[in-house]
Amino acid sequence: MLYWAAQALAFPFLLLYLSWRVARDRRYLGRLGERFGLLPRHIRTTAPGAVWLHAVSVGEAVTAAALLRRLRPLLPGVPFFVSTTTLAGRALCEEKLAGLADAILYAPLDYRFAVRRVLRRLRPALVIVMETEIWPNLFREARRSGARLLLVNARISDRALPRYRRFRWFFRHALGFADRILAQDAAAAGRYRSLGAKQVEVAGNLKYDFDPDSTKIPAELTAFLGRIHPGPVWVAASTMPPALPGDPDEDEIVLDAFQQLAPRFPRLLLIHAPRRPDRFSAAADRIAARGIPFLRRSALSPSAGLALPGILLLDSIGELNSLFRAAAAVFMGGTFPRRGGHNILEPAAFGVPVLTGPHMENFAEIAEEFQANAAMISLETPQDLAPALERLFQDPALRESLGARARSVAAARRGASERAAAEAVRLYDAALPRPPRLNPLAPLWLAGMAAHRAFSSRFRRDLPEKPVVSIGNLAMGGTGKTPMVRWLCRELGLRGLHPAVLTRGYRRKSGGIIAALPGESLPVKLTGEEAALLLRDGAAALAIGADREAARRRLTFGRGFSPDLYILDDGFQHWATRRELDIVLIDAIDPFRGGVFPRGRLREPFRALARASAVVITRADRGREHAGLLEEIRRHNPSCPVFRAWLAAELPVLPESVRPGAFCGIGQPESFRRTLASLGIEPVFFRVFPDHHHYAEPDIEPLLDQAPLLLTTEKDLLNLPPALQSHPSIRAVPVRLEIDRPDELLGLVLGCLSAVRGSSGS
Repeated sequence: MLYWAAQALAFPFLLLYLSWRVARDRRYLGRLGERFGLLPRHIRTTAPGAVWLHAVSVGEAVTAAALLRRLRPLLPGVPFFVSTTTLAGRALCEEKLAGLADAILYAPLDYRFAVRRVLRRLRPALVIVMETEIWPNLFREARRSGARLLLVNARISDRALPRYRRFRWFFRHALGFADRILAQDAAAAGRYRSLGAKQVEVAGNLKYDFDPDSTKIPAELTAFLGRIHPGPVWVAASTMPPALPGDPDEDEIVLDAFQQLAPRFPRLLLIHAPRRPDRFSAAADRIAARGIPFLRRSALSPSAGLALPGILLLDSIGELNSLFRAAAAVFMGGTFPRRGGHNILEPAAFGVPVLTGPHMENFAEIAEEFQANAAMISLETPQDLAPALERLFQDPALRESLGARARSVAAARRGASERAAAEAVRLYDAALPRPPRLNPLAPLWLAGMAAHRAFSSRFRRDLPEKPVVSIGNLAMGGTGKTPMVRWLCRELGLRGLHPAVLTRGYRRKSGGIIAALPGESLPVKLTGEEAALLLRDGAAALAIGADREAARRRLTFGRGFSPDLYILDDGFQHWATRRELDIVLIDAIDPFRGGVFPRGRLREPFRALARASAVVITRADRGREHAGLLEEIRRHNPSCPVFRAWLAAELPVLPESVRPGAFCGIGQPESFRRTLASLGIEPVFFRVFPDHHHYAEPDIEPLLDQAPLLLTTEKDLLNLPPALQSHPSIRAVPVRLEIDRPDELLGLVLGCLSAVRGSSGS
């Protein structure tokens, strides 16, 4: 409440601050709405289960790339969204994370309304926060949404630690929402524990995993260096202004050192990279005032040259680390003023000698290890910089040995990205994104369902002469019942049994009761597309009608079919019919479907699973535990067996070099999207129609104009007009259901059949 009150009081001043930022730099205006949770329309997920990674600025963005490269193959098909807070961080993310992140956005301000908007849009299963960010509302709302919260590469700087400790009582509560805090080193872990954080472990520094081969010097700069033939080259990286009275300005230190070295090294090139973009122009003015030849990176043209000794002012974002490759030495800024230093691991990974000032408190453990291995040069005063560089420039053997030791120390600590990715996957599996809690009309719906159940069970009891196995769900369609029923019918048929399916024939064009024997061919408009698929398989008879009892009698008495058992399709809420086994399907992609009707698409809440004989998690990821969903199932039914099922697709024959379009009208379109992704197909477009959509030619003709080939589901193909079902440019992607323990599930079905036979004396 104190935080909420403080935010309310601060809000007018926040608006003034943002107005000031916009006035200084108009680039802030274009995406300002994102800071209030108003994301552009292209940033959205079609189902819960995204990963939201927050990387504050430039340094974290580079680190995030290494983590995302590890995570992408471990979580195939999962959308990744990366947020940042600075203009420079966003620009670098858009450049470095292309192909790794599905979208880049500005992080919302830590107000509940803004954070909730973003969570509702992204629907993440996992929120990853890089390094030092502690945002109480983000942490709290992420956990309330069912997402897991992971802090990666976590550290607390010397400057921030006193402030955090002063408000330990507050930050202890915020950090309590974190499922795991992976600290960079033992010192960082101790600082988090001192604030009351739990679940802290030392996992190493992700920046040790920087891959120098992942960066290349931009072609323009390569050509420029080729034209001027510099030597030696030294990089002044991330130089900073004073932090406290009495601190030096590193831009001045670097220029002093350059002017001392220039007479001795006539081909000397300094690549000068101030830390902050707002210091670029000031740095240019300082260089010009000293009369030193220089060129701004932003003014580099294809024919530009530079008189040497001279300076290339790197007034760009995201190019610095690639230029370490060209350097004979690197001075790392932020180390002479009392700012705690910057990361030296990237230049070290290139095998380049690194020099720093005395202030490396933010990276104390790294600095201690490098110093212990004689892998860096630590300078006491600014006056030591020029002599140390001169010694390196004049002694190639010293440069080589120092750089080799730096590379060796950096390489020895690799593996943090792998550990962080493994923890992220574990937490992702344990997550269960939940729908918003506000659903005031749900009690009315549930009361109606309870009354309907009581009435149906008591007064409309249908008692079939053979055992009944119900295949149902909690949601209103889209959980994969048809593949499950097809699988069960085929398996029973292989064992010489004759099942009959009792189904409504949902969304068929004609009413009335239909009784069909195995293998009969009937128009889809009479049966509905799901029943048509079952008939085409030839393993079961069908009784189709809203009145299941009347349909069953039509099949047995009207057609003379004597089944071994009945399969009650979509039967979990069909209480009028007795059943021996209730198999309930839950969709792994979106189990909650937005909540109970009318807010969402659940007919019953998860507590109804207490009635289930068995649960099948459909559209599961092969080999994944789905621990979060399993835990939720066990809360309501501790003893029933739980199975996992997935769809294995067959790649249709595609013409070479043809990129198809895709469309579907099924209850869970994300399932078909993921099926295509599993086959390595990235369609030109993915058009979604309503579930059980009956297509007309005007629906499909525009799609044929956009792509030379269209892919769809087997069910959708049956809903096309007859003339289009055999169209050479429209093809269905066949799928088959696979289950993790098929014999056990089939044994439950056969067991109820045996029990009924035994009780009747057979």
